[in-house]
Amino acid sequence: MRTSTLRADVLLLITAAIWGFAFAAQRVGMEHVGPFTYTGVRFALGSLSLVPLVLRDRGACAPAPDPAGRRLFLLGGGAIGLVLFAAASLQQVGLLYTTAGKAGFITGLYVVIVPFFGLLRRHRLPSATLVGAGLAAVGLYLLSVTESLRIEPGDLLVLVGAFFWSAHVLLIGWLSPQVRPVHLACYQFGICAALALGVAFCCEPVRWSTIRAAALPILYGGVLSVGIAYTLQVVAQREAHPAHASILMSLEAVFAALGGWIVLRERLSSRALAGCAFMLAGMLVSQSRHPSMPRPARDAGTAR
Repeated sequence: MRTSTLRADVLLLITAAIWGFAFAAQRVGMEHVGPFTYTGVRFALGSLSLVPLVLRDRGACAPAPDPAGRRLFLLGGGAIGLVLFAAASLQQVGLLYTTAGKAGFITGLYVVIVPFFGLLRRHRLPSATLVGAGLAAVGLYLLSVTESLRIEPGDLLVLVGAFFWSAHVLLIGWLSPQVRPVHLACYQFGICAALALGVAFCCEPVRWSTIRAAALPILYGGVLSVGIAYTLQVVAQREAHPAHASILMSLEAVFAALGGWIVLRERLSSRALAGCAFMLAGMLVSQSRHPSMPRPARDAGTAR
């Protein structure tokens, strides 16, 4: 293995660990602030953390100067920010009622869901996607469905959020080749932050003292998970082998469960652990190579 490839794999593993442990940070942060306050401040910090990259590359990486290009950037980026707000908010509210480990695995289902959106464009689903979806469905049943055949409310919110994460990946894949990715990331994070803070000021008590009490998990979620991990991903995927990247990104769910166990002392039953194993297998199988459809991977500008 080349040194550059090995370095890229290490960076992607660090990125997956940062994103995975962020689920624990999100739960800890809500001991002091509401879910929308946490989301708003977190993504505001994430947007601000990318400003130096935007300023450094503003000459070569500014949005297209023509009116059509600017309109595409503003409207398309705004729509992506809205979808990001929905995905992040559903995940954050869901974490009030479920564990970090379960939320990590359910959120990871976006890699299974993404190819199914291709049906809207009359794409054929590869057999690996169907097998992966079947394994993931079995895992979701074991992880989240009770003996009375009801899904836990928090798990349901996170599951709906996974569909929005899937839509976010697809929208990023559509718009990022037409604009500058770092600018798009900074812009969409800012839109998400503004929407979340708007809801927070309407529905939650927003106080500086509680934000300060939650400073550490908010800083982790904003600067480390959104800003630094995003940058590490962009750098690493220049050299990473696609198969390595897929496997390492999927380990985010494993790190989420590990973070819940270490930080929050969460315990998963044997049934839930079996569900996690099926879901992880489904994620990995669904990302197998297929000649007619690109593997669903986290595109530049996505964030957890």
